[in-house]
Amino acid sequence: MAFNRAAIPEPMPTPDELTARMVGIGMSFAAKAEAGADIESTLLHASALGMEQGDLRVLAVLTTWLGVHHTHVNADRLVRLVGSHPSGRVRAYWAATATWLKKDRRLARLASAYDGAPLDLLPTGTEFQVKRRGEDERFTGSKLRVPRGTLRHRQEDVAPPEVLVRRHVGYRNRVLMGPSFRADVWTAIQQAPYLSIADIARKASCSFATAWQAAQDYRLLRAASSNAPRGRIGRAQGTA
Repeated sequence: MAFNRAAIPEPMPTPDELTARMVGIGMSFAAKAEAGADIESTLLHASALGMEQGDLRVLAVLTTWLGVHHTHVNADRLVRLVGSHPSGRVRAYWAATATWLKKDRRLARLASAYDGAPLDLLPTGTEFQVKRRGEDERFTGSKLRVPRGTLRHRQEDVAPPEVLVRRHVGYRNRVLMGPSFRADVWTAIQQAPYLSIADIARKASCSFATAWQAAQDYRLLRAASSNAPRGRIGRAQGTA
């Protein structure tokens, strides 16, 4: 039976688990990082914490993270996860993000995740705050009304790409190969080379065919590397 890409998001992790995952993908919170944390599911859960539970600090750091790292997000996977989320407020945040990051055409499909009237970020007082301070420029004209200054924007709240590429193997593979399922399969194999192709496909949330082809290429390069002659360059340099 063919494997279908998972579209249903995993259950919300515990607060400590989510914090460790957010730190793992480069958000600055006081916790130990979960190495290799899944990027898209962590982003989705962070948005749920912010939009459904009112954690504006998390939402602020998430928004800053997206401004820095959105080009290395697997957009296909994120769109599927957001589209299957039951919360209209969560989907409204991502629709608003698509408006804000409209230059990244891969994220344009997020705009259709929510087609209702624009929502206020704050449960009360949004209209007053908008009249007093104006709107957050990132979300002006989107599906989410955010008073200016409500979501703190500090670059130091997130790790820059040159740091995250050293810390997170999946992020590094996306920099090398592009933010694709192929890169995610590569990461899954590096982390657990003993897994079957079906399990790799599940872990990377991709089709069996994508996982199979990427796995063949990975093993081909590993075999070529292990069979390559050693020392030839060094000897040539030594006799020059």
